[in-house]
Amino acid sequence: MTSTDEGRLADLGYTSEFRREMSLWANFSLGFTYLSPVVGVYTLFAVSLATGGPPMIWSLVIVGAGQFLVALVFGEIVSQYPLTGGIYPWARRLWGRRYAWMTGWVYLIALLVTIASVAYGAGPYLSAFLGIEVSTTNTILCALVMLAVAVAINLAGTRALAMAAIIGFAAELVGALVVGGWLLLTERHHGLGVLFDSFGAGSSTGYFAAFLAAGLIGVFQYYGFEACGDVAEEVPDPTRRIPKAMRMTIYVGGAAATCVCLALVLAVPDFGAVIAGTAGDPVTGVLTTAFGATGLKVVLAIVLLSFLSCAMSLQAAASRLLYAYARDRMIAGSRLLSRFSAARHVPPYTLAVAAVVPAVVVIGSIISEEALVKIISFAVLGIYLAFQMVVLAALRARLLGWRPAGPFTLGAAGTAVNVAALAYGVLAVLNMVWPRTPGAPWYDNYLVLLSGLVVIGLGLVYLLAVRPYDRGDAPAGDAIPSSGG
Repeated sequence: MTSTDEGRLADLGYTSEFRREMSLWANFSLGFTYLSPVVGVYTLFAVSLATGGPPMIWSLVIVGAGQFLVALVFGEIVSQYPLTGGIYPWARRLWGRRYAWMTGWVYLIALLVTIASVAYGAGPYLSAFLGIEVSTTNTILCALVMLAVAVAINLAGTRALAMAAIIGFAAELVGALVVGGWLLLTERHHGLGVLFDSFGAGSSTGYFAAFLAAGLIGVFQYYGFEACGDVAEEVPDPTRRIPKAMRMTIYVGGAAATCVCLALVLAVPDFGAVIAGTAGDPVTGVLTTAFGATGLKVVLAIVLLSFLSCAMSLQAAASRLLYAYARDRMIAGSRLLSRFSAARHVPPYTLAVAAVVPAVVVIGSIISEEALVKIISFAVLGIYLAFQMVVLAALRARLLGWRPAGPFTLGAAGTAVNVAALAYGVLAVLNMVWPRTPGAPWYDNYLVLLSGLVVIGLGLVYLLAVRPYDRGDAPAGDAIPSSGG
């Protein structure tokens, strides 16, 4: 750690036990593997294509632009407040203790269930790679293996995490480009004109509604850049490097995702069959045709590495957030959760929570896969809600006199970008919670919204009953001139 970094952290009221062993490229790789274009596209491609047809690819461009605005706002904040935990300490400095506690709570729950969803989603791919039956039991076992390997890497320390993130980034990017390039060269069945043809998708509801539903592939793709800030105390010169890493995550990750999606779209032989639901999984079909059984194994290995890297990055983010809570004595068990490994300089108990809680969620699918779906339905909504709570806090602070004081600022454009980022985020959240299955029971139709209300409700009960914001004396609300905590 340089004297400048130490001094800046001391000015913010903290000393750190983390080691600054994460380079700019490692920090960017952490965000990239969390965003994981392969995981996002491969997971949602089939349903998005069936819902919106080939034009669904434009959602990747639209959402990428919106999330880039959010990344710019986050860049200003982390440049002034380069603190471990990201979203929670940012909200604390911009608004205050209670608001920060609720922001961090929403984000923490979302991270934990996202880890579970990524691990569970990897199960069928690992089963296929190993040549075993894709069943609930095997999926659970594969998910638990994924969680165990990810936490072992994290427990090895910042340097191991950084190296694993770079390896994961390189493999995923090369894999995305190689797979995408090969499909474009050998399996291209259509011209670019199909990107403007719905092929009958949305004929019953109107295409705009269908495009919004299919556009969830974009909404679910572009997050992860905030993880660059979650490890701020492990990055040398974080006030300059982290904002840059966040922006790189958006445009490099977005370009890779769009490349993969474009190659898959142009390689699907019959869009009508996919939209009608008679074609099976188009991703598996395209990859099997293009690479054969042996080549498919190689592709599956890359996909599994992408899932592992994503779970690893999510665990790192969740553990640092929980540690930031504990360091400020804002959560039960703070004394234990704020402990450090003397050998590895990471918080082992928060890492354990980031592995055990998702494992419990995954194992719960033995009892009910439907219950697992209900729990996981909150994942992306929670992350977007937490994002927008920070964006709102930044806008409020600006209107009350805050002027970003880090090396990275947007200058006179800051307020306009902040407003645009908030408007985008609100629209994205509305798109996620909008009911789209009128024939289903009301509680299923509003499942995402209800899951969000449950998490927020439980957080409010804890906040009001336990009053964790009354503990500790760490600074809060100091971004606003003459403001108290």
